[in-house]
Amino acid sequence: MVDFLSFFEEMPIWMKLAWVVGILALFWILEGYYSLTVMTYKKIRHAGVNFIFLLFTMLINVGFGALTLGVFFWIETNQFGLLHLIDLPPVAELLLAILALDLIAQYGVHYFLHKVKWMWRLHIVHHSDSKVDVTTGTRHHPLDFTIRETVALMTVLIMGMPIAYYLFYRILSVFFTYFTHANINLGPLDKALSYVVVTPKMHKFHHHHEMPWTDTNFGNMLSIWDRLFGTFVYADHTKIKYGLDIADEFRDEDVFYQLKIPFDRRVKRNPETELYSNPE
Repeated sequence: MVDFLSFFEEMPIWMKLAWVVGILALFWILEGYYSLTVMTYKKIRHAGVNFIFLLFTMLINVGFGALTLGVFFWIETNQFGLLHLIDLPPVAELLLAILALDLIAQYGVHYFLHKVKWMWRLHIVHHSDSKVDVTTGTRHHPLDFTIRETVALMTVLIMGMPIAYYLFYRILSVFFTYFTHANINLGPLDKALSYVVVTPKMHKFHHHHEMPWTDTNFGNMLSIWDRLFGTFVYADHTKIKYGLDIADEFRDEDVFYQLKIPFDRRVKRNPETELYSNPE
C-alpha cells in the first residue's frame, strides 16, 4: 500500500499530463461510436474553445502548486487534522480522505455554486455549453475553479491527509470529470452503475437548461451524496436540452462573452418561477 501511494506522490508532471490527455482522447473516440445524444456541431471548434478554459485551469494549478505543498508541509509538521487523531490502516485512511474530498470539495462546493447567487454567476459558464461532451468537463470560469481548489485545500486541512491521498483522488477525479461529461451511451449499465458512481446519463440531467433538473445530480464521483441529500434524479434523457436560457446559446463558443457573463447584470435568474430569463 505504501508503494502504491508513493507512486502518486512521485508521479512526474508529464505522466499527469498524459493521464489527462489520454482520458480525454479515450472518451472523445468512444463518443464517435457510442453517442448518447446525436448532435450536429463542429466538434473540433467546440473542443478548442473548451480547451482555452482548460489552459486557465492549468495556470491556476501552477499557482496553487506552491500553496498546496506548503499546506501539506504544515500538516505534517504540526500533525494537524482528523486523521492524526485516529489510528487506522492506510487503506481506511485513504477511503476516508476520498469520501471527505468527494463530499466537501466536490458535491458540497458544487451545491453552493448553484445556491449562492454570486457563485452561481461564475458557474454559469460551465452550464452555458449547449453541446455537452467530454470537453465540457474542462470548461470552468477561472474564478469558479479557484473556489473549487480553495475548498479542496480546506478539506485537506480538516482531514490532515498526506499528499499521496490527495494526489490519488485528483487522478480519480480527472477520470470521472471526463467520464460523466462524455457523450456516451452505456445502455442498461449506466443505470446500474449510477447506484454507486456518477454516470454519463445521470450527469446529463444536471446540464438540462431549466429547473428542476439543473439543481440535481451535483456529485462528481460517488452518487451516494445525491441520493442521501435528495438531489438525485434519473429520468428520460431524451427530454434533456443542454445550455441555459439566461445565456445566449449562440455565443457559447465566444470565450470573451463567457468570461464576462458573471459580471453582466443583465443575465439573471428569476427567483419567482425558478426559470431562467435573458432580457435580450
